[in-house]
Amino acid sequence: MPDFTKYIKHAKGLGAKEARIISPKTIVVAEWVRMKCQFGCDGFGQSLTCPPYSPTPEFTRRMLTFYKHALIVHDGDYTDIHGLIPKLEREIFLDGYYKAFGMGSGPCQLCAKCAKFCRHPDKTRPSMEACGIDVYSTVRSNGFPIKVLNMPGCKGNYYGIVLID
Repeated sequence: MPDFTKYIKHAKGLGAKEARIISPKTIVVAEWVRMKCQFGCDGFGQSLTCPPYSPTPEFTRRMLTFYKHALIVHDGDYTDIHGLIPKLEREIFLDGYYKAFGMGSGPCQLCAKCAKFCRHPDKTRPSMEACGIDVYSTVRSNGFPIKVLNMPGCKGNYYGIVLID
């Protein structure tokens, strides 16, 4: 396995609590996840990085088969996952991993309203959940903490990934 230590260190330098390499085979994709976006998130249809514009679970499942590694990044309430993931993806790409692709967490908030085409394609990526990834199952199976935030003021755990090959 290639040494991805520098990307783990860089993720932590950008504010991540933890980062590690996982197998894309441990990433769980399920159709019900996008339903939670449609019926539960006020970002549905408001951002080009969210459903119905984001990749479908079927597409995501097929896409994962082209990767051998993924960098999973765990951040807290105050880390900018939307800023962090594209920076890591870019670094990994420039190091020769030309298929590197990242996914963040939650709706993009760079613009008040999306234009017909994204104004910041270099600064944003679709969220894992928008692409059908069951974040809870994926992070738990890889030893990371996550729980449902059931009351105001609960401290959250947020995640992003960069697919690498």
